[in-house]
Amino acid sequence: MQSFLLPDLYNLLSHYFWPLVRTLALFSTAPIFSEKTAVKKVKIGLAVLIAFLLGPNLPDAHIVLWSIDGLWVTAKQIIIGTSIGLTMQFIFAAMRNAGEIIGLQMGLSFASFFDPSGNQTMPVLGSIMNVLFTLLFLAFNGHLYLIDVLTESFTLLPVNAAPLSDGGFYLLLQTAGVIFSCGLKVGMPMITLLLALNLTLGLLNRLTPQLSIFVIGFPLSIAVGMGAFLLMMYNFGPIFYDLMNDTFRHLGNILSAFSWV
Repeated sequence: MQSFLLPDLYNLLSHYFWPLVRTLALFSTAPIFSEKTAVKKVKIGLAVLIAFLLGPNLPDAHIVLWSIDGLWVTAKQIIIGTSIGLTMQFIFAAMRNAGEIIGLQMGLSFASFFDPSGNQTMPVLGSIMNVLFTLLFLAFNGHLYLIDVLTESFTLLPVNAAPLSDGGFYLLLQTAGVIFSCGLKVGMPMITLLLALNLTLGLLNRLTPQLSIFVIGFPLSIAVGMGAFLLMMYNFGPIFYDLMNDTFRHLGNILSAFSWV
């Protein structure tokens, strides 16, 4: 009858512990998985299942769990998993930023409510775009690609005590610029349209002072803005698909830059 010794049990525990830590770090920051409405027991169970499936395919790191090297490797797995999750959060932050810009131009910036999923106050258009692009992320199987990136990360960054290169942190900060660049690109058509509308209303106010622009300007801006927003929704799918592919490409570059090889 085969029996396990206590050192063998420690080695087996540490072998599955590192992928579990990286997966939990990913789930705590990644879109969909980090939502507060998701049941924590389900997320932990899914992380344990992924670690159990990945463990047999990983080489033995030969690192003692209760040691200084074990503490550093644990912190390293947290950094890697958090970096993957935060990189994917950038595209959702960009879309929420676009919603805030559009709402500001339409005069709906005051229409905001508390979002319990993010513990923050979000404008109504930003919340609509957040829900819309979350559904697109699921429709494009972004959550499955995210798990696939997690699996590939163990090839690019295996479990060892090697330090992380600072080039990965630089690329991570550089990728965060997508929040402002893509958010402005998505909101630019609405900004241009509503700016032209405001200029037209300003000219009408100067030409016909008896016409109360403030009475018709606000409902007209909302009506034109909502009509243009409905027309823009047909292009949200291709825009988000291209943005998601670019983000996954940047994510691969970030993981490669973390390695010294």
